[in-house]
Amino acid sequence: MFKKFCLLSLLLAFSACKQSQVTLNAIEGSQLAITDSLPQNQQVLDYIAPFKKYITEEMSAVLAYAPQSHSKTEGPYNTAIGNMMADAVFELSNPIFKSRTGHEIDGVLLNHGGIRSTLNAGDVTMRTAYDIMPFENSIIVVELTADKVRDMFNYLKSGKAHPIANMQLVLGEDDSIVKATVNGKPVEDGKTYFIATNDYLRQGGDGMVFFADPVSENVLNYKVRSVLIDYFKEKDTIAPVRDNRFIKE
Repeated sequence: MFKKFCLLSLLLAFSACKQSQVTLNAIEGSQLAITDSLPQNQQVLDYIAPFKKYITEEMSAVLAYAPQSHSKTEGPYNTAIGNMMADAVFELSNPIFKSRTGHEIDGVLLNHGGIRSTLNAGDVTMRTAYDIMPFENSIIVVELTADKVRDMFNYLKSGKAHPIANMQLVLGEDDSIVKATVNGKPVEDGKTYFIATNDYLRQGGDGMVFFADPVSENVLNYKVRSVLIDYFKEKDTIAPVRDNRFIKE
């Protein structure tokens, strides 16, 4: 009898709780514009001042010098700034990849849209690297079959100046492929190639679906922006050039 009484009490309590539930009828809000009219909090300003000073000094640190300005609009197939980025990735990522796998990187492919600023003449600073590459994209080396590499070259036939390194693509007047090489050699059937790219493109960004389902992949945990910073530190003068790595006859 006591058990039945307890059970009945619990049911009544549960029923009472359900009946007292509050339901949401409406949501109201207002927009608070952040303008110069809002008063500044001096305590907050004083607190962040040393951090702001440190960051400003770090971002303004001179790493190298550029005699000329370079933009990603300089050419329809390859640009000096794009070549610089691809070469930097190749030079600095290859030793890391080789130490981990025993293999060499065969080529590099980045995306034209990933270049977000010009390389301005004058001092090259930490801020320069952040301006050119503000994203958090990291380097991934994917192992592609010969067919996938050919798909990659066919994708590049669109003529956009996507940065490449250690590869050459020559197009004819009708946009047909006249020459396509990796490491100075034509693509060989039955062989696989290690192509360095970034994680955005590895996921099919910019329509680069040929990176899907690679034979293998290796995440270097090395951001493209960090590559640029290290590259600038290694070079006294940054003077990239346009060349014949990607041209149309």
